[in-house]
Amino acid sequence: MSEARPSLEEWRRLYEAAIRLKEVAPWEWMEETDVFGVQDPETQELGFVSIMGLLGQHFALALYLGAEGLCRFWGMQAEPGEMASAESMLAVRELQVSFEDRDLLQPEDRAVIKQLGLTFRGRQAWPLFRSYRPGYFPWFLEPAEARFLAHAIEQAIDVVLRYRDSPDLLQQPGEYDYLVRVPHQEGTALVWEDRIVTVPPVEPELVAVPMDMRALEAAKRLPRMSQALEVDFFVIPIRIGTKGERPRYPYSLLLVETSLGLVCGHQLFEVQTSVEATWALVPLGLVREFLNMKMLPRRVRVMSPYLPIVLKPLSQELGFEIELAHELPALQRAKDSLFGTFT
Repeated sequence: MSEARPSLEEWRRLYEAAIRLKEVAPWEWMEETDVFGVQDPETQELGFVSIMGLLGQHFALALYLGAEGLCRFWGMQAEPGEMASAESMLAVRELQVSFEDRDLLQPEDRAVIKQLGLTFRGRQAWPLFRSYRPGYFPWFLEPAEARFLAHAIEQAIDVVLRYRDSPDLLQQPGEYDYLVRVPHQEGTALVWEDRIVTVPPVEPELVAVPMDMRALEAAKRLPRMSQALEVDFFVIPIRIGTKGERPRYPYSLLLVETSLGLVCGHQLFEVQTSVEATWALVPLGLVREFLNMKMLPRRVRVMSPYLPIVLKPLSQELGFEIELAHELPALQRAKDSLFGTFT
């Protein structure tokens, strides 16, 4: 099934908005955490705008979709240092326009620019539009996404210019209150106004953790290995899927013996319903790998802050210790070798 693409007029409006945004250059006075909302006129869904580029490295406008997207954005902001990784971004539903060098554009991007008769010159001058969905590669916009992003950029220009002159514009009375640009119809015109909207944090998704109880009981009878295991669960940067459909990316569960760096186990997963539901498959995957190894570890070393949470019940059942480490050198060497096969 082929993907729908925006019309030339939808692209034209989007590029005109992006060109104006680049001229305004709001990253000169906006911080990434100066967040405000825009309501989609078609679906009434809220999107939350964040302006990137204050440090002069990556100029972009991100539109985080829904209360869940907003919550994940604040979660990324709370991650220490390097933990705010590309993997975190890939778990957020988001639309984005960034300004890139020409060589980062795909042929499809350049074809639209040519059709519109537009020219861009210089570094970080070329608008690049992408849609992010959990479990999928960043991809080209669909028509409804292009229309919403165009509205969001246009309304963002209105807000950031007012914010520049009145820095208290985004200071709201409550912790979860946001300025949101809301549309209504007056005749044939769409009229926008400011509204204060309360968006409380989203409750964590409750997902079932599947387990093969016979496999778990069999794992309890395995002998103990003296060496520790390094374990990680991560995105592999390869595209999978059929031609004409939005490509997906797989997650990998990788187990590496610490002292010799031997790969003891490896499984691939795809996001079927949500990222959380995919993480819930890790304990069962680990049990199956222990059975394949015919050994149980005394200690499992991990670097992701989520793995101790996911694996705590299993560690209590099987009697192994979980150590949260700053680095996993043996696993990183294996990961580098694995990635090398896909490049």
